[in-house]
Amino acid sequence: MKLYPAIDILGGKAVRLRRGSYDESTVYEDSPLAAALAWEQAGARVLHVVDLDGARSGAPVNLASVAEITAAVDLPLQLGGGLRSESAVDAALEAGATSVILGTAALQNSELLDQLLARHPDNVIVSVDSRAGIAAVAGWEQSGEIDALSALAALEQRGVQRLIVSDIEVDGTMEGPNLEQIVASGEVLSIPFIYSGGVGTLADLEAIAASAPPNLQGVIVGKALYDDAFTIAQAQAALDGV
Repeated sequence: MKLYPAIDILGGKAVRLRRGSYDESTVYEDSPLAAALAWEQAGARVLHVVDLDGARSGAPVNLASVAEITAAVDLPLQLGGGLRSESAVDAALEAGATSVILGTAALQNSELLDQLLARHPDNVIVSVDSRAGIAAVAGWEQSGEIDALSALAALEQRGVQRLIVSDIEVDGTMEGPNLEQIVASGEVLSIPFIYSGGVGTLADLEAIAASAPPNLQGVIVGKALYDDAFTIAQAQAALDGV
């Protein structure tokens, strides 16, 4: 499993939200590039970047910051936030993103998802973010009536090759991951997926590693790294079972 250090961009700064609320954001770096360079120097193997402004507005806002990161950092970068059209996805890939993360677009526009899977089958990841088991959309600010596990199964059936599973209720809290969600997701999926939400200690990562289904590919961590709860090297070792 890989550790995915998170860089969430809001207002041009690297921030973390608490439980997906834009009203509860903490600025950790004035420059997203500075965060990316720090994670690379600390041993990161990949970066997880979210354009929070884009997620809320429905179109990318911070692609200049993404391009700045990809020009300076020699790491794969997966990007989400506001990628709800083919042109937005094209722009994200042109900015240097290795993979694009779809959320609302995949759940609400199956025609767009099919088009993107046909054009970029190896570059599309779909994120299913949930509150109390129900998938959330529109930059985490709205919840629909779609059961999250059913959404995962349906997306795999449509041809999605990789997924992100997150629990908004624990995201940014460092109160512990939703191990039940991880196990349940592994049971309904055969494709690889990444988990995000609630990691606050090395013990949390060790618990994920111990209970992880075979198709859990990695874990996204943000606040715990920014708060120096552990280093990237320590986190990767915990996921590796070292």
